[in-house]
Amino acid sequence: MTDPAPDLLELRGVSKHFGSFRAVDEVGFTVRAGARHAVIGPNGAGKSTLFGLVSGTLAATGGSLLLNGRDVTRLPVHRRVGLGIAATFQHSSLFLPETVLENVLLAALRRAGAGAGAGTGLGGRRKAGARAAATARARTLLERVGLPTRHDVPAAELSHGERRQLEVAVALATEPRLLLLDEPAAGMSPAETERLTRLIAALPDEVTVLLIEHDLDMVFELADTVTVMHLGHHLTTGPPDEVRASAEVQSAYLGTTEVSS
Repeated sequence: MTDPAPDLLELRGVSKHFGSFRAVDEVGFTVRAGARHAVIGPNGAGKSTLFGLVSGTLAATGGSLLLNGRDVTRLPVHRRVGLGIAATFQHSSLFLPETVLENVLLAALRRAGAGAGAGTGLGGRRKAGARAAATARARTLLERVGLPTRHDVPAAELSHGERRQLEVAVALATEPRLLLLDEPAAGMSPAETERLTRLIAALPDEVTVLLIEHDLDMVFELADTVTVMHLGHHLTTGPPDEVRASAEVQSAYLGTTEVSS
């Protein structure tokens, strides 16, 4: 019998208060290494705030977050990136005037700790070598996300769906252990959503995915574990079929008696 995968991320009573408003209130659950773990809930449930706490863009009011057993609650974003947390958000953070390749290359170079310039002498040769390796990695990632022929196109000229694909490539260039995706299918056509779903499903097992998504078809096709939030609280976590069949989830999440796939 195969041992279960260890927990990569653990949230212990995590809270975020804005004055008297408790956007996230003592939320706790775990994310297994290699999981495709979705967080769902109605608008105002606290999902995006929770992601801000995990990524480090928001400071927790209380509780703690552990990555592979290490407390990262007070670490800034760049330290969390260095430990293997990468995120894409609802609003694009791409360098739109730069080309598709340059967007991914910049992320790969930052991960490698190499500057963009080649320089001269031994240091220059090392930088040139690092840049060549980062460029090769960037090209491989663009092929993986379905943009192999768009290297020289400015990011501003990409379709909405292509930008989301590029954002995933940029995040993967940081070599994450935990990839956070905040509503990756928002604004996509059904064809674009299907393509993105296949892309996420095909990511290597060493990349754990934690995503927020309103598209329940995508959630129940992709996720092996689903967490439901409601009014800032953790309602339940479990396998998709169990969550979908829960009367408590149906009532709290949709206000109906059915959560469809």
